[in-house]
Amino acid sequence: MKQNNENTNAFLIHISAFAGFIFPFGNIITPLIAWQTLKDRSTFLDEHGKEAINFNISYSLYIFILTLSFIPVFIGSIFRNFDNFDNFNHININFEASNLFGVFGITSLAGIVGIIKIALIIIAALKAKEGENYKYPFTIKFIK
Repeated sequence: MKQNNENTNAFLIHISAFAGFIFPFGNIITPLIAWQTLKDRSTFLDEHGKEAINFNISYSLYIFILTLSFIPVFIGSIFRNFDNFDNFNHININFEASNLFGVFGITSLAGIVGIIKIALIIIAALKAKEGENYKYPFTIKFIK
């Protein structure tokens, strides 16, 4: 019975990352709180908690970098078609498909990363429920 309880708690640590859809930084805060309250019970919970927190911090960092790369592409697509900087009465902002290609590309990439994040959280939670250790790919080890 004790092993089943540990598996359920490890499952909840991973699934708690979905709180990020409810409130900002919930994907980091809720697994951190769950890990802090459960880490002393077993090394299994400690390892899963560290892995979940490292994963959520890493992927939040990746999404932040994608967001930062979106800004110059968006600004460049708007200001690319200025006709005359001396006379602001003739500013021509043209939203053509060629201008928005970079914006849609980065947005698509961010969406794909988000879908991968959801899938990896579900996979890790199911592995934890089965009592297996799971290592997220592309995770930076902030907590060792």
